[in-house]
Amino acid sequence: MSPYTPHKEQVIQACLTLAEAGYLAGTGGNLALRINDELFAVTPSGADYYTLRADDICVLRLDTLRQVEGTLKPSVESAMHACMLRYKRDMQASVHTHQPLASAVALLNIDLPVQDEALRRALGERVAIVPYAPSGTGMLVRALGRRLRADLHGYLLKNHGVICAAPDMTEAIAHVGRIESAAALFLRQRIAAANTAPATVRHMALACLNT
Repeated sequence: MSPYTPHKEQVIQACLTLAEAGYLAGTGGNLALRINDELFAVTPSGADYYTLRADDICVLRLDTLRQVEGTLKPSVESAMHACMLRYKRDMQASVHTHQPLASAVALLNIDLPVQDEALRRALGERVAIVPYAPSGTGMLVRALGRRLRADLHGYLLKNHGVICAAPDMTEAIAHVGRIESAAALFLRQRIAAANTAPATVRHMALACLNT
């Protein structure tokens, strides 16, 4: 058994939890977990979360992204997770999702305000927008790197989704739900204030948010 198996199993369990909650679309989204100061575990590229085995989870170096373990190719977003974990050295988990409501806010190219006080204590005052760059590219890594702040733990990737960091994987999963809650409140307020839209359209949109 690999010495990294417990970390790999944490990643798999988190994938299943997020997939069941509807926050990972198909094979989209990816997760990373710090192993130590030099290594991190990350999901493989294009894998079915429901069939993942510990041997499939990739172990990479944080500095060079050289693959140390894993039978499959690592996620194309591995460099983005490494960027997050290198910057936030007190955080152990980095999670990228395509969760529906926060991803919708990411299309607006604006920061998502975090209005609830409990959510603010966990996430920071906002979920900051990261300018668009193609998925899996150095451009996206650099765009994220320029937006990272010590007091903000969630980020919207324009036209793409969400990435967040947390002290452990359990808290990272909680962050995903917190960001979705903040997005739901924000969208409800925007829809309610959209006086130019017919009332029936606003009511239908609000009903969809409440389902």
